[in-house]
Amino acid sequence: MKIFTAPVGYDYSQVRTDIRVSLYGTDENTEGSVGKAIFTQILKRKLSPSQRAWDLLSVALSVVSSDLAVSRAKSPDGWTREFDLTISVNDKQFWDSNKSIVEEMLQFLSTDIWRLDFVQTEVLPPLPNEPVSPTEDCIALLSGGLDSLIGALDLTSAKRRPFLVSHTVSGDAEKQRYFANSAGVELSQIQLNHNAKVPKQDTSPPSQRTRSIVFLAYAVVMATTLEKYKNGDKTELFMSENGLISINPPLTGSRIGSLSTRTTHPIYLSLFQRLLNNAGLNITVINKYAFKTKGQMLLESSGQDFLVNNAYKSTSCGRFGRYGRKHCGRCVPCLIRRASFLKWGQKDLTDYHFDDLSKQDKNHAFFDDVRSAAIAVNRVEEEGIESLVGANLNTVILGDISEYLSVAQSGIKEVGTFLKQYGVS
Repeated sequence: MKIFTAPVGYDYSQVRTDIRVSLYGTDENTEGSVGKAIFTQILKRKLSPSQRAWDLLSVALSVVSSDLAVSRAKSPDGWTREFDLTISVNDKQFWDSNKSIVEEMLQFLSTDIWRLDFVQTEVLPPLPNEPVSPTEDCIALLSGGLDSLIGALDLTSAKRRPFLVSHTVSGDAEKQRYFANSAGVELSQIQLNHNAKVPKQDTSPPSQRTRSIVFLAYAVVMATTLEKYKNGDKTELFMSENGLISINPPLTGSRIGSLSTRTTHPIYLSLFQRLLNNAGLNITVINKYAFKTKGQMLLESSGQDFLVNNAYKSTSCGRFGRYGRKHCGRCVPCLIRRASFLKWGQKDLTDYHFDDLSKQDKNHAFFDDVRSAAIAVNRVEEEGIESLVGANLNTVILGDISEYLSVAQSGIKEVGTFLKQYGVS
């Protein structure tokens, strides 16, 4: 699929492509649009992001638009797609020289084939007359999930002042604001959404495997607006995710594809950091919980009082919207969440649609995710964690992987303890 993304007013007369997507606005000469609300928010707040950070956002928005537009069902193997994506950027020379890193990063993230090209076009918000530079000392992603909530609580407990960056989805915006305003101290926050509107090939559910690149791009853009960054100081970007979900090893041989996403995988984050370094963006991406299970995060968090009363309000479910903004209770993220509450020792007040997994039917104990988790637990007990993780960790990029193996084993053990409570084995 050939896709071309460019700012409003771009001359497409010499462009031969399948889909044209307008960046940061709507254009009657394109089939899609993305990022208009982001552009408006940056202008409204009088922020002045760096040029290469804004280019990164343009790349991320272009990738997410492509991901949403192209169906996997149309591909020869029913999964792997091929993208020929041309993106408008401010610094074509830099992106041409770093194209291979971006392609490798995207291929790892979505398991598709990406071929990128860039065109030189001015795509940058105008400089405000009196730019505002927030005085917070770091950036933290706040999704509305339990892990990012713990991350924000621990940062404020350590006397850090994070500027919170959130990607809004239906039903989560109010929750994100509540956490930002209540987690220890009232924190500054920006809530963004790509608002991608693109034509779809069919009615199958759209892919969202590349969504993490846009979350990180939001955070990078905001990091470059901080007073600290503009003063030349290293700026930390915190994203909080437990180690098992980050590695996210396929639980069975049949779950290599769509059921094992790589949103915060250490290999992906390593490639992303390399891109930031090459771009001269003085930002370090940090996941402090890469070697912690979700249960350990809950046990060790500095925000115990807040978590006891509010942890259940967070969102973990992969199918949250399918059951009326309610956790399903049986998908892999729900299983890990429920296991973490058991490890923590506090009552889980979350309302689960499929609560009692001891029921011997296809909606409970025999549901695919539940059975896959049980198979993985037994496999690790019998053959060791390497049999499950396998090639999911690359020592060439990561070096010593012993800590990753350890947290994966501990995380699987937490899930196993939870499942055995319901007689699932």
